[in-house]
Formats: sequence, structure tokens, C-alpha cells
Amino acid sequence: MVVAALPVIDIAPLLDAAGDAEVVAGAIDAACREVGFFRVVGHGVEPARLAELDSLARAFFARPEDEKATIAMERGGPAWRGWFPLDGELTSGVPDHKEGVYFGTELGPEHPAVRVGRPLHGANLFPDEPAGLGPAVLGWMEAMTRLGGVLLRAIAAALRLDADGSSGR
Repeated sequence: MVVAALPVIDIAPLLDAAGDAEVVAGAIDAACREVGFFRVVGHGVEPARLAELDSLARAFFARPEDEKATIAMERGGPAWRGWFPLDGELTSGVPDHKEGVYFGTELGPEHPAVRVGRPLHGANLFPDEPAGLGPAVLGWMEAMTRLGGVLLRAIAAALRLDADGSSGR
């Protein structure tokens, strides 16, 4: 089986109001139909941002377990946020041989979903050290959410849908 090269698509025109979004949408459409995947460049997310997040995450996981446990998932309530130790999470009843930490969209106690106790909605648990981890995580999530919106609008255009997904054309 011959595997096609992964298409690389420059999405910078999608970020510029004067850019040619139709050309980019066409390239995304072709990549999805012909290969099924694509890689984006020109997205405007600084590589240093990911490097900082990676460095801070490594610093967190290198800390002693008792320090990481200050943000243990048991403290996160229905928001399902926080740290879990090695073998502390199950998949199909079997301990996963991994350690991790869950973060999500930051929602305060006044948010309607938090007030009614909706699972997976709420505040994050961030450690005291490394101090910059919380802002780095939230900044990364914001950048990826923004980028995801740009890509979804381009995919909608490729499918000849309005930005909201309706068939307006």
C-alpha cells in the first residue's frame, strides 16, 4: 500500500481578513478527501508557547507525589479535574500505567453548568509549583480553541455550509 505524503496547509490566509479563504478551504477539502489528515502551518501559535507548556508540565510531574496530590482529582469534584498517580486511572477495569492531570475550560461557581453540578464543568486545580503552569495551560487551551474555530469555519466553507454548519448555499 502506498501512503500519500501528509499535506501541509498554510492557513495564514484564514487569519487575515484579506486572505483567500476559498483556496485554503479547497486545500483542506482535498486533503480530507484524498488523505484523511493534514498538518497546518501559518496558524500564528508561537512554538515557544508549546515549549513553555512542555517544560512546566515536566517540572510538575517531577515534583514529589505529596505535592502533586494537593491537586488530586478527589479534590476536583464533578468537574473531574486534577492529578492522578501512576496506575491511578482505570480503563475497562484495568489500571493504566500512566500518571496524568486533567484540565478543562475554566468555569467559576457562578456559571450555570457549575451551579447545577453538571459533570466536567467547573474550576481547574492548578499546583502552586511550578507557578506558571496554570496560565500556560489556560493560554494554550485558548489558542487551540481559537485555532479549532478557524479550522471548523474553513471545513464548513469547503463543505459549502455556513459557518454555523447550516446549508446556507
